Amino acid sequence: MDLVPGGGVGQAFNILYNAVKSIAIKNMKFKPTLEKITRTVEALKPLLEDIEKSNEKLDEQKWELSGFKTAMEEGANLIRKCSEVHGYNIFKRSSGKDELDELDETLRRLINILGVQGMRDQKETGIELREMHDVIMRKGDIGFGVSNTSTASCDVPQLPSLIKGLDGPLAELKKRLLNSDKSLLLVTAMGGCGKTLLAQKFCHDLHVKGKFKDNIFFVTVSKTAPSLSDIVQQLYKHKKKEVPALANEVDAVEHLKILLNQIGEIAPILLVLDDVWDGSESLVKRLVLQRPEYKILVTSRSELKGLGPPEFAHPYRLIPLNDKDAMTLFCHWASLDDGNSGISDKIVKEIVDYFKIFPLGLKIVAGTLSGKSEEFWKSKLRECSNASSKLSTESDLVACLQSLLENLDAKVKECFMDLGSFPEDHRIPVAALIDMWTELYNLNEDGDAVVELLNLVCRNLVSLIVTRKDMKEVDGYYNKHFVTQHDLLRDLTMHQSSNDPGQWKRLNIDLRGKNQLPNWWDKRKEKSFSARLLTISSEKKLPSKLSKMELPEAEALLLNFWSKDYALPEFVEKMESLKALIITSYKTFPAELKNFELLGPLENLRRIRLERISIPSLTLVPLGNLQKISFYMCSIGKAFSNCSTKISELFPNLTEMNVDFCNDLVELPAEICDIETLEELTISHCTKLCALPEEIGKLENLKELRLRCCISLVGLPDSISKLSNLAFLDISDCISIESLPEDIGDLRKLSKLNMTHCSRLPTLPWSVSNLAQLEDLICDEEKQELWEPFLLPYLPNTVVKLAEVDINLNWLPQYRIA
Repeated sequence: MDLVPGGGVGQAFNILYNAVKSIAIKNMKFKPTLEKITRTVEALKPLLEDIEKSNEKLDEQKWELSGFKTAMEEGANLIRKCSEVHGYNIFKRSSGKDELDELDETLRRLINILGVQGMRDQKETGIELREMHDVIMRKGDIGFGVSNTSTASCDVPQLPSLIKGLDGPLAELKKRLLNSDKSLLLVTAMGGCGKTLLAQKFCHDLHVKGKFKDNIFFVTVSKTAPSLSDIVQQLYKHKKKEVPALANEVDAVEHLKILLNQIGEIAPILLVLDDVWDGSESLVKRLVLQRPEYKILVTSRSELKGLGPPEFAHPYRLIPLNDKDAMTLFCHWASLDDGNSGISDKIVKEIVDYFKIFPLGLKIVAGTLSGKSEEFWKSKLRECSNASSKLSTESDLVACLQSLLENLDAKVKECFMDLGSFPEDHRIPVAALIDMWTELYNLNEDGDAVVELLNLVCRNLVSLIVTRKDMKEVDGYYNKHFVTQHDLLRDLTMHQSSNDPGQWKRLNIDLRGKNQLPNWWDKRKEKSFSARLLTISSEKKLPSKLSKMELPEAEALLLNFWSKDYALPEFVEKMESLKALIITSYKTFPAELKNFELLGPLENLRRIRLERISIPSLTLVPLGNLQKISFYMCSIGKAFSNCSTKISELFPNLTEMNVDFCNDLVELPAEICDIETLEELTISHCTKLCALPEEIGKLENLKELRLRCCISLVGLPDSISKLSNLAFLDISDCISIESLPEDIGDLRKLSKLNMTHCSRLPTLPWSVSNLAQLEDLICDEEKQELWEPFLLPYLPNTVVKLAEVDINLNWLPQYRIA
């Protein structure tokens, strides 16, 4: 059986490995030496596997690995010869032992080379990630603040760094909505013209904010509209009020009236309904209530003629960009601001003239052309000109965008197409993309998946949103990073190259609305599909027909649902190739998940991510190969204590556990500390967590420990000093920590420490002077003074990074609610 696919060094290793395994057990004459070689080849196997599947680097690094192929082949022959040596032939026994020792030394040299190469590859990925991140930061194309595209938030999205052409439309909106007795104003234009951005700019206007204060709500409706109950619950949660359980829409209207009466005493109310489609007029009407100082702004591609009552203002049609503003935006998006691109002004002007009616088109083509030669620009211009003289309709724009996407690198294009697996107009967690892409594309590191994502951001195909204060800090954890995508771009991701669903790479079954299977389901007799990525979205119990599905090649499964409880489909236990499972509830409250036991037979399952899931108990069968599990906004406080099986037996090979925004977690169960393989543990924004178990010192392999924004955590256990391999410790925003363990200096491998906003920490133990490997220290200016006595005399290589001062501390109650 080949352990390393392909030829070259990998093939030679297979021959050697098989020889060692088959002969070492039987050969008593060289038993100690052969046992030593066996341990060496076992250590070498995972290194070769990692490098082999990472872009075929065994072939790329021939200059580094030259000679080892021959040595392995000769080593296999040597082992076979040694097996034939008679026990009484002392000379040959002695000579054979020397040669075997030499073979073992050669293999150990190879381990060192591959280890260094692996570290170098990881460092190169980190450098590439940092460089791309810096480019995006300079362009200002990264958002900060909580996105509205979430079932849990009505916040107004932050504005991009550069906006042009909306001052006139903004003034018109203020005139029509604020200076009239009309309660509702509709903004209409084709897709990709800037309606949503205008609505956001309206909400951020100083005059508007001064009038409505904290009573501005931004709700994305989209093609698959949320229910009235969902919207009302969003509003309650946004105002940090107890979220009501609503029996029906009549009940939702009554609770909406109660809320508006309460908050209307403080300031007028503005509700923005973004991206409303034909057919959702009744939803809009139910949100219109006869009360003073209550305004609704609606954006839509159509004029929604079903609205109609006299209290609604005449629709405002958004005017296109003028030449000057279009040129300014395009040059910014295409990174032409410095004037050193070498692209002629004539070509730039022709491109802008072609796309200017659609700012979205301008932005996408700018990202596609940025950094390319003038010949490439001319080629794309010819393609566009051959299609039409100028873009004038949505269908023109979609066709043009489709042709632009054909020029993407193969892997970038695949990643772009995967985005269609997530519900429209909802922000997509970067952490979910990392889990999915790392397994689908056999990436070595999570950072490799982030590089692919940043490639999409640089090409303006997605928008990146960072919902943390220290957005410039790159620390390898992305639980507060999200991406959003324009509807027109998402439509492109839904395109399939084959007419036969059985041949699709991505199978997306959306059961929302009528809860019926797609039209092609009954027409297709075979229920076996070759898709590598399966997505199911539903509001109710899944149809029983789905249980007949067969997905032998599916490696990633996304389950999205809008119900109080959900059961894993029966076909899951037969998904023998499944590597990544992502389950998301889009209801306001965590939903209960059933049928966990179906995951037991899945030997290839390596990653599980659960979002807004209630887990009363971990009734899991052991998942022997699971490497990573993530809980996001889940109810898991009782899950570990109600578990009948030891956690270390459930997850015997777990290397990473993430617990984020789980507000019912009060104390970390000591049983987690029995997972000897754990290398990364993150507990963030668990605001009720008050203690860590003393047993945490048993996690000898732990390299990264994040305890970010656990505001009730009063201290760290003394045993934390036993984490001899810990390289990164993050206790940022742990505002209740009053002291560090006296022996924290025993963390001799600690290279990065983040202690931002640890405001109650008055002193440092003297042992911090022993943190000789500490390279990065992130803290506030106040805490820097505590470190001054230790830096120059004891820690000369430590670089202190001062965190940005956040004068407005409103983020604390937001964290408690999230």
